[in-house]
Amino acid sequence: MRSDLIKSGPDRAPARAMLRATGLDDEAIARPLVAVVHTWSNVSPCNLNLRELAVEAAAGIRAAGGTPVEFNTIAVTDGIAMGTPGMRSSLISREVITDSIELAVDGHCLDAMVVLCGCDKTIPAAAMALARLDIPGVALYGGSIAHGTHDNHPITIQQVFEAVGAHGAGRISDEELTAVERDACPGAGACGGQFTANTMAMVLSTLGLSPLGYNDIPATHPAKGAAAFRCGELVMECLRENRTPRALITRTSMRNAARMVAATAGSTNAVLHLLAIAREAGVEWSLEDFEPASAHTPVIADLLPGGRYTAMELFGAGGSARVAQELIAAGMLEDTPTVTGRSLFAEADAAPRAETQDVVHPVSAPLKPRGGYSILYGNLAPEGCILKLAGKGASHFEGRARVYEGEEQAFAAVQAGDIARGDVIVIRNEGPAGGPGMREMLGVTAALIGRGLGDDVALITDGRFSGATHGFMVGHIAPEAARGGPIALLHEGDRIVIDAARREIATDADLAARRAGWQPPAPKVSRGALAKYALLVGSASDGATTHPGSNQIHSAVSTPKHLHTESNQGVTA
Repeated sequence: MRSDLIKSGPDRAPARAMLRATGLDDEAIARPLVAVVHTWSNVSPCNLNLRELAVEAAAGIRAAGGTPVEFNTIAVTDGIAMGTPGMRSSLISREVITDSIELAVDGHCLDAMVVLCGCDKTIPAAAMALARLDIPGVALYGGSIAHGTHDNHPITIQQVFEAVGAHGAGRISDEELTAVERDACPGAGACGGQFTANTMAMVLSTLGLSPLGYNDIPATHPAKGAAAFRCGELVMECLRENRTPRALITRTSMRNAARMVAATAGSTNAVLHLLAIAREAGVEWSLEDFEPASAHTPVIADLLPGGRYTAMELFGAGGSARVAQELIAAGMLEDTPTVTGRSLFAEADAAPRAETQDVVHPVSAPLKPRGGYSILYGNLAPEGCILKLAGKGASHFEGRARVYEGEEQAFAAVQAGDIARGDVIVIRNEGPAGGPGMREMLGVTAALIGRGLGDDVALITDGRFSGATHGFMVGHIAPEAARGGPIALLHEGDRIVIDAARREIATDADLAARRAGWQPPAPKVSRGALAKYALLVGSASDGATTHPGSNQIHSAVSTPKHLHTESNQGVTA
């Protein structure tokens, strides 16, 4: 056992003395030492139940012959930080959580681990840590929040952000905004639509790191504790059979995960996080690998933000397994191993099917013919970017640039009524290094929806979008403005064309002529974690990770049909 390094032999008597002080006896010390790592915090509902689940997971470990060792790490709550300087800490927290799990588990030579996660960045961080350490491990998502009810209609945090826009436009009163705020979030659990948390929880299950079906159980459901207990038992099975995460994370399971994201119109943040997970697992995977998954996978799950239902209804319809069942039946997934020891197909086949449900449709009768995003290139994004396709299905947008140096400027312009139909809002210097931290633009995009402009304007940014965002939006533009990307050279009024069919984002402005006059902006921070991240982080097209040398690496995607220059020849009228 790895833990023998800290507990076996005469020279480890001091370590054993300290373990005894925690209440462990000879028998407990002799057993495998298994980490139970969680991101519990009472700052938000997203991670609120994880300490309770940790108790159950620990009990499962003990019942299966192990000794649990509990650690807590951080969480940054996007729903609270959104639209503030605090949001810069969100993506950075993914790296910090991964690093802290590595340090705690490796620092004590622990034998295996269960990772309990709850909100947007804690979930990919769990997968990244499992892949990095590659010791027997299981991940469990704490579960979705129940939807709130307002005027006898279900609502989520998405409707609160959109109500802010409606309030700013004078369409709802102060009292109505307060009522929506009070009704949206009834208790523990992460945001209820197919936003980033639920998207990434589905990814964990598809990659095989979580037992299929366990992550679908809502946070307050009576079965959640039993799922955590079973994960404690399961990690001991993984330890006995030497079943490790890197055996599960492969190009095949990555393709499956990308298809599941596309089929549920999941968060575009999954692109960023899957790239980061692949880097940790040593799997060859590029930005361009996401395009076929979206182009050839129809949307079959009717989920928020663009659909009607929340994770609660998906759970009742059969959860992630139901989505997998439909894709398997259509030949769109490949069989892969999972943490349970059974294959993905075997797990899906064993899952129950709801006889009557309207959440997940068959592939033969999809909601949309293709996934809700596309990878674009062009003279504004030589390394690529992600288009989140418009709710009404538009594939082409052309308009004049409205340029803002950061989220706050753009939000103020929207709230002041300065944005008109046909505008292309440009928010730059919000990338991984320039932000720093690559903030999400949900405040701006939700305000546009609230003003009724969601399908009538476009927004492009080197920042990110929340999974709750919908509309004609382009994010993750790379290279980013702070590192000299072409988005830094745009001027107010430049013509921008976004063409999903051509997979192109371009301008006819003479960017090359402007290049000589460009100067990199001064760093926004000069000390602390944000400054460190800005120095180390790589391109969004490669996952925005902080691997050594990441900021020297550019994505090596193949884009033979698209522009990689700053010439003005890329715009087709």
